[in-house]
Amino acid sequence: MAEHPIQGLMGVTIDKIREMVDTSTIIGDPIRVDAATTIIPVSRVTFGFASGGSDVAPKSEKQMFGGGTGAGVSVTPVAFLVISGGNVRTVQLIEKVTAVDNAIAALPDLVDKITAMVKKDKVEEAASEHKE
Repeated sequence: MAEHPIQGLMGVTIDKIREMVDTSTIIGDPIRVDAATTIIPVSRVTFGFASGGSDVAPKSEKQMFGGGTGAGVSVTPVAFLVISGGNVRTVQLIEKVTAVDNAIAALPDLVDKITAMVKKDKVEEAASEHKE
């Protein structure tokens, strides 16, 4: 069975969306400010897609088809991860706070707390070894 014309329209549209939206669109390329500081942009990507078509009743033996597809993409910068001196912090650019935004903002603090706990455990372990 031959491919229906709408399949071709949808295929081209989806391929174009894939070209525009990939992981480097969401987590941007690191920007080196100096030897100790790196900034990584974080963006929110939203997109919509629609397609439709109709077979037109032929007045002749030629099959007729009318259709179209469309898509829209929005890329909004939402934050920057700033890595400096072994510390990570988030600089948010938007005021609208969602659960995802809160999770992104909390990550640097969580990493710092876990690192401090691991260091504390190592220091206590080393101190107990010296007492024995």
